[in-house]
Amino acid sequence: MFCFQCQETAKNTGCTLRGVCGKPEETANLQDLLIYSLKGIAIYGERLRDLGGVDTQTGLFVAKGLFATITNANWDQARFVATIKEALKRREELRTRFLTAYKQKTGKEFAETLPDAATWFADDTAAFAEKAKSVGVLSTGNEDVRSLRELLVIGIKGVCAYADHAAVLGFEKQEIYDFVMEALASTTKELSVDQMVGLVMKAGETAVATMALLDEANTSTYGHPELTRVNIGVRKNPGILISGHDLKDMEELLEQTRGTGVDVYTHGEMLPANYYPAFKKQDHMAGNYGSSWWHQNQEFESFNGPVLLTTNCLVPLKKENTYLDRLYTTGVVGYEGAPHIADRPAGGAKDFSALIARAKSCPPPTEIETGSILGGFAHNQVLALADKVVEAVKSGAIKRFVVMAGCDGRQKGREYFTGVAENLPEDTVILTAGCAKYRYNKLNLGDIGGIPRVLDAGQCNDSYSLALVALKLKEVFGLADINDLPISYDIAWYEQKAVAVLLALLSLGVKGIRLGPTLPGFLSPNVANVLIEKFNLKPIGTIEGDIAAMMAGK
Repeated sequence: MFCFQCQETAKNTGCTLRGVCGKPEETANLQDLLIYSLKGIAIYGERLRDLGGVDTQTGLFVAKGLFATITNANWDQARFVATIKEALKRREELRTRFLTAYKQKTGKEFAETLPDAATWFADDTAAFAEKAKSVGVLSTGNEDVRSLRELLVIGIKGVCAYADHAAVLGFEKQEIYDFVMEALASTTKELSVDQMVGLVMKAGETAVATMALLDEANTSTYGHPELTRVNIGVRKNPGILISGHDLKDMEELLEQTRGTGVDVYTHGEMLPANYYPAFKKQDHMAGNYGSSWWHQNQEFESFNGPVLLTTNCLVPLKKENTYLDRLYTTGVVGYEGAPHIADRPAGGAKDFSALIARAKSCPPPTEIETGSILGGFAHNQVLALADKVVEAVKSGAIKRFVVMAGCDGRQKGREYFTGVAENLPEDTVILTAGCAKYRYNKLNLGDIGGIPRVLDAGQCNDSYSLALVALKLKEVFGLADINDLPISYDIAWYEQKAVAVLLALLSLGVKGIRLGPTLPGFLSPNVANVLIEKFNLKPIGTIEGDIAAMMAGK
């Protein structure tokens, strides 16, 4: 085992015996083998594309496979074994299609030697376990090549998560899948540093396109998020707690619980569902319970009712936890012992009847806090306030915007982000998205002329909204460079979707981003220096020092 894809990685170098996240070595190895198998599909997919293309079903399968390997998504080894077998089956089908297409176009048999990822085969768990030992991250010997390859793969994992969310709502783009194939296949080739850096930048461009697609999917389906005050207390009815990111699951759960006497609460990254008009109108949409993902061992316990995990951010249960029988997974999520809700049939909906029946037998949630939090400042809502925002900037009422988007996490060093929020001057506005907001979204930071000092755009993928706002402000102020805006970036990261967001910002030309609590462990010193020199990427420092630098535009 060697895994260094998340911010918690041991000693900021790599987890080798067991993941800090709790991932066992056997699961980590199966994830490595699944990625290797997907690279085999990509080798044929890329070549077949040049001969006439591949279908979206293959692209979506690869996206779902990569999505399943992101941090805290799937802990079920049996699911990985089954997915690897399916990947090998699909790879062989693609191989046959490619060989046929090649002969039809050239009149010759294909005779090149392909990488091992395109040719190896096994069909039992023992053989998978043995093969996995030789195909992981460390199979690339050169540290800088390894770093660039893994930066690319980790970034497209985030892209694939967003692409899957969009596909669930019926929005897909073949060019996104094509790049994922290209990126995976590239890691089996000997490329120059410039070529590898170029692919990393293209991953950022693809991340922007994918987040734009998901934004279109979400807003055209559920309406544009609106300024909303969300209850964080509890009601007296039994409830279901939904966590993760999948809004289609939210839609179907709300529909099936209507009139049952069961309330629905959001948790973690599902909080922004409360901002969408389609969900707000539901009387049994009760509000948000708890905070970010890493508190779930306590919060799922005290919720008392069933919990639905729709995407990643699932934390292994501790010995004292008693909620396994009321923890339900769906989509790419898996956890041994937890009931799994099957995918929706074509043209149909998922069946949440088991959760509803379980909820009716449970007591109401235990109240852990009271009050409300404000959100819903996605691009449409902010642009509706554009005149007010621009006037506040021109008058000097708002001196600076600080983008504090990204992920929350367990490390004590993340208290830095709360400290920054508390100590920023009162003429600054925080722009946020993702679960990093839980570090400060319940603080009483006030407003500036009616503009709240924390503007929450939504989920991590809604960082796209923050980019749109920045580009609009650049246009309004007639600036040639996005970096001339009074905006600083102080980003928290934890997992692979945050890496996709980072690459997206870099591809848009944003420079001077502070990233923490640490720079990624998968960046070799040389690769880190490239990002530092080209984009002025920098680690976070002290609260006082960073605030002073940001206010000075540095």
